Amino acid sequence: MAFDSLAERLQEAFKKLRGKGKLTENDIKEAMREVRLALLEADVNFKVVKSFVKNVSEKATGSEVLESLTPGQQVVKIVNEELTALMGGSEAKLSFDSSITAFMLVGLQGAGKTTMTGKLALHLRKRNRKPLLVAADVYRPAAIKQLQVVGKQIDMPVFAMGDKVNPVDIAKASMEYARKEGCDVVLIDTAGRLHIDEHLMEELKGIKAAVKPMETLLVVDAMTGQDAVNVAQSFDEALDLTGVILTKLDGDTRGGAALSIREVTGKPIKFSGVGEKMSDLEVFHPERMASRILGMGDVLSLIEQAQSSIDEKEARELGSKMMSKEFNYEDYLKAFEQMQKLGPLNKIMEMMPGMNSKEMKGINLEDSEKEMMRTKSIIHSMTLKERKNPKLLDNASRKKRIAKGAGVTIQDVNKLIKGFENMKKMMKQMGTMQKGGKKGLFGKLPF
Repeated sequence: MAFDSLAERLQEAFKKLRGKGKLTENDIKEAMREVRLALLEADVNFKVVKSFVKNVSEKATGSEVLESLTPGQQVVKIVNEELTALMGGSEAKLSFDSSITAFMLVGLQGAGKTTMTGKLALHLRKRNRKPLLVAADVYRPAAIKQLQVVGKQIDMPVFAMGDKVNPVDIAKASMEYARKEGCDVVLIDTAGRLHIDEHLMEELKGIKAAVKPMETLLVVDAMTGQDAVNVAQSFDEALDLTGVILTKLDGDTRGGAALSIREVTGKPIKFSGVGEKMSDLEVFHPERMASRILGMGDVLSLIEQAQSSIDEKEARELGSKMMSKEFNYEDYLKAFEQMQKLGPLNKIMEMMPGMNSKEMKGINLEDSEKEMMRTKSIIHSMTLKERKNPKLLDNASRKKRIAKGAGVTIQDVNKLIKGFENMKKMMKQMGTMQKGGKKGLFGKLPF
């Protein structure tokens, strides 16, 4: 997970502070030493680390913190605020033109520009935009074909003029094509190099002058650490970037690039790539990312993910059925499928408060994923009649047939049946409490 190592180190340092009823300046100094080491190990720029630790130390040693009834929590609050400020303070939204908006995606070769062009297009379409992908990389072998494959994958139009045409001319022609086709956003996938050179920068400057993009977005690999910051500085000096997109943030357990780029370049991180799928793109929220790093979770992102992934009407109908006597294995299967729409368990757990720390290592997520797949396999091995009438599974021969079909043991089938019955019983009790207006442990149920 992103920031895993950093999160673990910071949470361990603050755990010691929370355990003390009163803090001294020496306690703060010791904690800040741990913070400094954690940030440097996470490959955060050393100037950024020095400034960050200085700011936190000054605020944490104030009388209002040291004399507080909960000084440990006050220090964590200060660190949370400073981390948020370090990464930009708040979400940096994209800017749009009144007619056709051009976005330029720039970066070194291998950073993932072409894939990110598709991910960003998908993100924009979900927000009622009509994007056009533009193949302006005429140098890298199969770059144009790759963008066309991406476009087909997400059912999005791609504008290409071959690899013999000047990229500036391609960019100009794409704006006219977008106007004719009714597209309102043009995403230009530009060429990259293995390293920054003068020819590349001149070409990018030419494209920018020709189409006057509202956004010039640098796509940079988060796993390159401090190199990502150096690359960002070089591109910014030449092109005056409007923002940064970090790719492979899910694979960077250190997170130094994310914590350094905004402070060093002054340019906001607008998006982060968090997986292989085209839908694995997240708006970068500094305050939510800071909460994740400190083990406070990111419930808002989890809610947004649920809203975008799960059909509300279907969820309500399933919820009502779960409270009734009619709940069956068909509904049970739907419940599992809705949960899977939220994404891999490790990503869901990362957003849960208290789960982005070393305590999470005690949970075998791989086994949980396998258990979920086993459950689905068993249900799929049932006949439609059996799924709709759970009582039929009292028959031993049916269980034997289902186990054989799913490639599991009869004990696995019995375990599923027991889990289903327990869930049904619990839901029935909750439904009874709701109808009677009774209160459970957490008060009257809101559904």
